[in-house]
Amino acid sequence: MEEKIQPHVYPEGCYFKTFEDIRDKHVTIMGLGLNGGGEACVRFFLQHGAYVTVTDMKTREELEPTILALSVDQYLDRSRLRYVLGKHCIEDFEQADCVIKNPGIKYEGNKYLAAAKNIETDISIFLHFTKAPIIAITGSKGKSSTASALYYGLQKSGFSPFLGGNITVSPLTFLDETDGTTPVVLELSSWQLRDLRGRKALKPKIAIITKIMRDHQNWYGDMDSYVNDKRLVYADQTASDYTILDADDDDYFNECSEKKKGCHCWGDDFAAETCGTVFRYSQYVMPKTVFGAFLKKEHDGQIYGYSTLPPELRSKRAIMHNLREERIMKALAVPGPIMRINVLKAALALQLMGTAPEQISSVLADWPGLAHRLEMCHTWKSPADGRNVVFYNDSCSTVPEATVAATEAFRHNYVLITGGTDKNLDFLPLVRILSGETETKYKAKQIYLLKGTGTDKLTFLLDARHVNYYGPFDSISDLLLELRTNLSAPDTRTVYGPVTARTALPVVFSPGCTSFGMFMNEFDRGDKYKRSVKELFI
Repeated sequence: MEEKIQPHVYPEGCYFKTFEDIRDKHVTIMGLGLNGGGEACVRFFLQHGAYVTVTDMKTREELEPTILALSVDQYLDRSRLRYVLGKHCIEDFEQADCVIKNPGIKYEGNKYLAAAKNIETDISIFLHFTKAPIIAITGSKGKSSTASALYYGLQKSGFSPFLGGNITVSPLTFLDETDGTTPVVLELSSWQLRDLRGRKALKPKIAIITKIMRDHQNWYGDMDSYVNDKRLVYADQTASDYTILDADDDDYFNECSEKKKGCHCWGDDFAAETCGTVFRYSQYVMPKTVFGAFLKKEHDGQIYGYSTLPPELRSKRAIMHNLREERIMKALAVPGPIMRINVLKAALALQLMGTAPEQISSVLADWPGLAHRLEMCHTWKSPADGRNVVFYNDSCSTVPEATVAATEAFRHNYVLITGGTDKNLDFLPLVRILSGETETKYKAKQIYLLKGTGTDKLTFLLDARHVNYYGPFDSISDLLLELRTNLSAPDTRTVYGPVTARTALPVVFSPGCTSFGMFMNEFDRGDKYKRSVKELFI
């Protein structure tokens, strides 16, 4: 058996002890990118007087939007800024006082990073300098929705919070505005956590781990390595901190090679390990011995969220009336059971931050959701039969399980747009939904596929089950043109069902794959989808 490569362990602390330490240092930023992280690092180090070299394998043309944004900023001393694009030069790493690493690049086996004297990231630098209480969120799916709902709830509850991390906002952009009273919600990918190994920089007041699923196996190769990076979110917590963990079943028994005795899911495993005070979240009512939050269907047919906390953390009203359960979530504006459980985690964190349950329930009911995550982006009336069609953008669905969740979010039959680049993941659960092997009340009326290596696996499974689909298409615009033709055909009532005033047909773009090749990333993919929809369905 091939021996696993051990992840790199960084020195404890930060290379830059004070802001003054940055002045006149030579800093190499590895990866400028288009999502804001590299740009934020350039601004931060130039503003603090460093000499900055930006190196990226992408060309100047590919990076033009970010370069332009930096070039028009009159407050930056660009005489200290140098670009090396389309390549990396080893001397830029050897001669730098510090290299700022892109989280998507592995340290292991990288000759450029191996040549660096010191390595930091925007996250490690932020954590070193900020005094803000940190709420750190990681997991496989639901991170961004949970983080966004929590940030929204904090804002509406009277806090002065900030939101950053993997959600495409570098925390360096708001570092100077933080203090001990400004909670910071950090969404952290496994890669960002991996870059914190050994530093002892992340000590969150609240750590949240969302549902664990198979993901990034093309990068990690096995689930244990992937999950071990997730564990870093609570590695340096103490008993005065809180760790919020899943309580529901998952694929733990099949995925974990070293299962802990008595553990039935990943949440159990984490709970047995963290030093933080543990709270659980569940889709079901939990045993009275377990503190946390759960969902419960009430007599009115609505599903609400409730918390059960230790007496010292309950509201004054609960203590006064001797209430063990407190409602912290009512009906939501965003659709689907997955969003409901994501908001429930946010509600629990808000209560641990001291917000009253009635306020939490009221505030989160108005949360509008998040871009690229079951985002309602356009409505259109079919000229054929007057049918209302509602388009949803779920481009941040990058694993098949997320697409399964998207299909379960609607109480109507739907049209599904899916497919893309494979990440060495299993498409069978999605195919079983689409073929009817898994019993579901609402089904895909039509399936449209974008080209990609993941789509190749998907079509093989669909063909074996004689499931019809359109495509695969080379572009999102070609796909949508075909969809528009079909939605405008004379036989729409036969294909899509009867038209009613109360029921719209959802068109759900949920790729379940990565976006490499056809798009720059999932955000670019979602933006192009929304733009094409609005251009073609007018």
